[in-house]
Amino acid sequence: VQLQACGGGLVQSGGSLRLSCAASGFPQNSYQRLGWFRQAPGKEHEEVACISSSDGSTVYGRSNQGRFTISRDMAKNTIYLQMNSLNPEDTAVHYCAADPQLLTALSQYEYDYWGQGTLVTVSS
Repeated sequence: VQLQACGGGLVQSGGSLRLSCAASGFPQNSYQRLGWFRQAPGKEHEEVACISSSDGSTVYGRSNQGRFTISRDMAKNTIYLQMNSLNPEDTAVHYCAADPQLLTALSQYEYDYWGQGTLVTVSS
């Protein structure tokens, strides 16, 4: 299984970014939960959002505050994280993760597969 995340970059406070994560290697017609996590310098991993590839159900972490939206494109085996109203506290390496389970989960310990991370930097 491989997860390829991209879309990070430098954005000004109040701006937006969309992250993408392409998943490959799962058996055809199988379902997974796919999530986004982030880790700011000197801080623990933080859950951002999770989506189930089976029914599209979603769950969000505390950092969301209505600013982030996770979505999926089944045809492309890709998930997205649309992030709006970014602020400097959102600066972090963002990771996508996956696990061959149907139900959503926000704990990093519920995921077996991790991408390489993409850096989001928000300037004030």
